Amino acid sequence: MIAARGRPWTLLAAPLLWLGLTAGATAESEQLDTIRDVVLAIHRCWRPPPPDKAGPIDITVIVSFNRAGAILGHPRITYESQGASDNDRVQYRIAVMEALQRCTPLPFSESLGGAVAGRPFAIPFRNKKYPPKSQERRAWLLPKIL
Repeated sequence: MIAARGRPWTLLAAPLLWLGLTAGATAESEQLDTIRDVVLAIHRCWRPPPPDKAGPIDITVIVSFNRAGAILGHPRITYESQGASDNDRVQYRIAVMEALQRCTPLPFSESLGGAVAGRPFAIPFRNKKYPPKSQERRAWLLPKIL
């Protein structure tokens, strides 16, 4: 009886122990080692505004980081799509700043932190713009029935 009661506890403790041991290993492997890793990490935090709030535009921000991965100074918007409305620009600026807030401080490796500290990054945020689907059917695309 005593062994049967002890067994469920070990079944529950084993996955928790494994999770605790692997969490430390993944934290070390999540450190950013290259500039490409930095840009990809920021893009993973990017959530563009919903289509009902703003039309798709392209926007680029220049941002610098300190050695610890925190934002240094103030990020600057350097490019926005030409045909964007004022509402689109405001919504996308807010989305970019929220992405930077979600991501920072970035987990730089020691060598990357020393290399990029104070240097500006130009990070583009691009949205795929798909042309509207045409309702027109092309005669040469339809199969011929003889």
